[in-house]
Amino acid sequence: MTSIDPAALPEDSAQSRELRLANLSRLITRCDPWFRALGLGFLSPVWRMLIGDNPRGQIADLWRLAGVPVLAIAGFLALWATLAPMVQTSLGAIPGPAQVWEQAQVLHADARAAGVKEAEFYARQADKNAELVAAGKADEVKDRAYTGKPTYYAQIATSIKTVFFGFLIATAIAVPLGIVSGLSPLANAAINPVVQIFKPVSPLAWLPIVTMVVSALYAGGDGGMSKSFLISAVTVTLCSLWPTLINTTLGVASIDKDLVNVGRVLKLGPWKKITRLVLPSALPLIFTGLRLSLGVGWMVLIAAEMLAQNPGLGKFVWDEFQNGSEQSLARIMVAVLTIGIIGFLLDRVMFALQSAFTFSANR
Repeated sequence: MTSIDPAALPEDSAQSRELRLANLSRLITRCDPWFRALGLGFLSPVWRMLIGDNPRGQIADLWRLAGVPVLAIAGFLALWATLAPMVQTSLGAIPGPAQVWEQAQVLHADARAAGVKEAEFYARQADKNAELVAAGKADEVKDRAYTGKPTYYAQIATSIKTVFFGFLIATAIAVPLGIVSGLSPLANAAINPVVQIFKPVSPLAWLPIVTMVVSALYAGGDGGMSKSFLISAVTVTLCSLWPTLINTTLGVASIDKDLVNVGRVLKLGPWKKITRLVLPSALPLIFTGLRLSLGVGWMVLIAAEMLAQNPGLGKFVWDEFQNGSEQSLARIMVAVLTIGIIGFLLDRVMFALQSAFTFSANR
């Protein structure tokens, strides 16, 4: 029987604990860039405190990353609640945080009730169709789409789909043009005046033109995109492609000249030169442009939806403004906060993608 030295157990246990803590510390260090990219940087000091890594220093970081922002938000809400009742409008006083939260709950309840109605509609339709099939009247079976008023969540989803559709079109146009403009001074001389002229144009100026063009070229119909969706998306494209185009041009034009010389020495073809030398070097600035474009597109979308009547958040705000009920202001402020939060989340997603695909500290 093997004998066990009791004196060795505490030392082995301490060494094993130190090894586990070291592994956890390395894991937290690896995860920290992702926490910061997603706006969750406060999680790193929390986890380090839990493993006993310099608690005093982690408290200072936690206060800076979480305590100060929470305190600032609390101060903003207190100031809002204090000043809002002092401002009287034709619809009554400006709603405070409590009234806005109440309307957010009402919108949530309305969405759930609408979901129940939609489920009941399709259940009744399925039962009726089953009865027709059983009676030998399969030719009378009809599948109708639910035509109830879109819920608040459905309007959010519509806005997100619209902005991404327009953003993807803008990216597909801006990145290739930016690469060409960055590689060729002649192309840059031709493209730059167009950028400088159209970059400041408001979406309100583009919208009538886009509406007429889309109406002339696109008939729409069942199963396809609605005209209001396409008009809003194209307006987003026209207003959001410029930051990506400008930053792509700048990123490509500023790549290290040594890399260009290496490409010449290796006699790389145009495609390999772009994919192996140009894009990896220009990606940080390209992603900066993409983040700016997505932010611009999200702002532009709300105005476009108001006028094009695309059933998204912009139309929700416009309908509530036209409604003029006692709850309208509070509902509009719910939409404003929703727009701001979604805009923040979209930027965090783009920043996370930038962190994943680029290796530069220049963000």
